[in-house]
Amino acid sequence: MKFTKPATSIDDQIALLRRRGMVIDDEPSARHYLKQISYYRLRAYWLPFEVPAEDGDHAFRAGTNFEDVLSLYVFDRQLRLLVMDAIERVEVALRANWAHYMAMTHGPHGYLDTTHHKSAANHAKGLRELVKEIRRSNDTFVNHYERKYSDPDLPPIWMAAEIISFGQLSMWFENLKLRQDRQTIAKPFLLDEKALGSFVHHMSYIRNICAHHGRLWNKRFTVTMAVPKFPAKLPVAMRDADDRQLHNTLVMLDFLLSIIAPDTEWRERIVALIEGCPLADPASMGFPEAWQGRPAWRVER
Repeated sequence: MKFTKPATSIDDQIALLRRRGMVIDDEPSARHYLKQISYYRLRAYWLPFEVPAEDGDHAFRAGTNFEDVLSLYVFDRQLRLLVMDAIERVEVALRANWAHYMAMTHGPHGYLDTTHHKSAANHAKGLRELVKEIRRSNDTFVNHYERKYSDPDLPPIWMAAEIISFGQLSMWFENLKLRQDRQTIAKPFLLDEKALGSFVHHMSYIRNICAHHGRLWNKRFTVTMAVPKFPAKLPVAMRDADDRQLHNTLVMLDFLLSIIAPDTEWRERIVALIEGCPLADPASMGFPEAWQGRPAWRVER
């Protein structure tokens, strides 16, 4: 089928939204945001306000205001920033623990040894990706290593840990042959290695959504995380939550932050953000009923 839809001007976009029932009180403001954000990106945030139209076209629930759509967009943006803040801290801690353990156990360049990994093919692929990242890098420590040393060709693991992508870090961790290695790396996070591996894989997926400014708030995920069995408070906190939406991700990030940054007020900021936007129904993020009363979400008032 040939694509034949024409491009639509900002004026025509506003006319279309009004024809479908959206209230636009401040047209200059709406024009500004349609230009700076785009109709197509904002469309994801007015979908919850849509209702079937008699002619089969799109229509909006009576009273739907452009400002409501913008409020959801701003909420989602702030949510992404908070999630990225947490992921950054968890990611840095995981890199540090992986690199330190591997260096102390298998030596500074032990990560180059295929025998420490389950899949030789995945190990070779990881090394190829690392070489690409090093060639692209202009970091001082990489240049210093390449100028001063010729053997091994690649830098020690504590340098490599600063270069590889988070997705690659997930693969390196999962590909470790010995469960004892994975378990020891996971131990500081108070998780079983399987639970940590599952969450790290899921977290790299969530990170990509955030990095590309994608919708996070009511998205249904294709890469999910396993519900941990231990500590017991985690499965309790995740009971009755939708495992394809954001709730469980937030619970895990908060749990890990409580270990990595014990003084963090991240949970309080998440709760305040949700309570400050009534349009962002927590059920759309997979939150169970009466979630505020659960210990995982209780905050000091």
